Amino acid sequence: MEGQLKRGLLDICVLAAIKSKDSYGYKMIKDMKPYIELSESTLYTILKRLENAGMLTVRITEHDGRLRKYYHITEAGLRRIEDFKAEWKEVISIYQYVMKEDCHE
Repeated sequence: MEGQLKRGLLDICVLAAIKSKDSYGYKMIKDMKPYIELSESTLYTILKRLENAGMLTVRITEHDGRLRKYYHITEAGLRRIEDFKAEWKEVISIYQYVMKEDCHE
């Protein structure tokens, strides 16, 4: 898959992972595992990029004597998910066009 497209899809997956409830890195990886394999280094790169873009915020709390970063989606992050849903309809149409030749063989 082309790098830029995959990066955009991974960004949306991470935003979706915190859409309804704040979460932390390990839990996000665990929650996404049935759908997508994501390494910790990739996740934290994405989280930093989304934070810099204003799509999520971070709060640090103590949990079992250790500091844990919790991520919270912002209005900009929620808008990005909605934009993705609208854009995805066009991607599906393009996919169907490309695949139509395979269906008629």
